[in-house]
Amino acid sequence: MPDSDPLAGAFTHPDQLRDFYDAPMPQAIRKDIGRIDALCRRLIAAAPMLFLATHAESGDADVSPRGGPPGFVTVLDEQHLAIPDATGNRRLDTLENVVSSGRVALILLIPGRDTTLRVNGYAAVTAAPDVLWRLTPVGKPPKTAIVVKAEEVYAHCPKAFVRSKLWDSATWPNPRHSRARPRSRWRTSRTRISRSSRFRSASVTHSPTGSSRAPRGRVSRGSLARSSGP
Repeated sequence: MPDSDPLAGAFTHPDQLRDFYDAPMPQAIRKDIGRIDALCRRLIAAAPMLFLATHAESGDADVSPRGGPPGFVTVLDEQHLAIPDATGNRRLDTLENVVSSGRVALILLIPGRDTTLRVNGYAAVTAAPDVLWRLTPVGKPPKTAIVVKAEEVYAHCPKAFVRSKLWDSATWPNPRHSRARPRSRWRTSRTRISRSSRFRSASVTHSPTGSSRAPRGRVSRGSLARSSGP
């Protein structure tokens, strides 16, 4: 029996979702402040990592991580922030999407903190010197920057971090296990043979006349036979 289409019966209108979900709580709506206030500035200054979501004019979507020293994202004023470009694979997916659609969505992360900051809004790519000189370079001086005009700004629910235990080092994979390689049987056998050869060569020496003799401190079988003879 062929597998059924997993997209068959998918919702076609946003209103259908409310048949399955309750209305959002009032505080979830009120938390969007629409600007970068003093608390948001402190969160942005402490964040060394963000995820940047964009989409092309065609609708194709993309999410890209951006990282740097804490504070690499610069707050220009209470409505604008700037993200410096950094050396990458030169595909320019994110930059092309921003130029194409003019929209971005950001999630900024702080290590060890469950609360994240979301910033959504209009965006543009610029190479204006009066913008670039204000930025913190990530490696080389940036050639361009993404300037975001904030329309939605709010701290995001920490439940994903709590459930995933992302910052709990006890749940992280053991790097020793991921890097461990099976030991070669050939190398093991070669080591045993080498050790055995060294032992035999140390146990028997050869005299200038070509006869073998035991090293000092040992008694050879030949000497025992000669000492017990008539």
